[in-house]
Amino acid sequence: MFRRFIVAIACLLCQHALAGTIYKCHEGGRVSYSDRPCTGAGAQLALRAAPVPDPDTQARMARAHELARAIDARHAGQTLREDLEAERARRAALALRKRCDKLRLQRQWLEEDLARTRGDAKEAARIKARRQVETMAVECPA
Repeated sequence: MFRRFIVAIACLLCQHALAGTIYKCHEGGRVSYSDRPCTGAGAQLALRAAPVPDPDTQARMARAHELARAIDARHAGQTLREDLEAERARRAALALRKRCDKLRLQRQWLEEDLARTRGDAKEAARIKARRQVETMAVECPA
């Protein structure tokens, strides 16, 4: 956006430098235009200078450019916030996945302990394993 503005200003400033003489040449039934005098038949074309830009129009364009810059800045800020929020969500999902993996591993270990347990301790191991399954169901619904 800023580059366009600079190019427009440069064009306005360079118009007077570009205004030179142009010649319309007639050679062999063809018409051509040149910045040098014709060798055959031809005429010099009168060029008028570009009109001076209207100050009101320039002011409106300046306001429009400022508004466009403000919109671009706001958009960039929103994009940054969205990127930060996406990163935060990605980290939260990663933490939840780690927590669920840890709970699955603990459940596996408790089930192995339950399979090896004999006698009176078997009921306590069964309760521990069931509680681990319930904890997983609450924290890791999928």
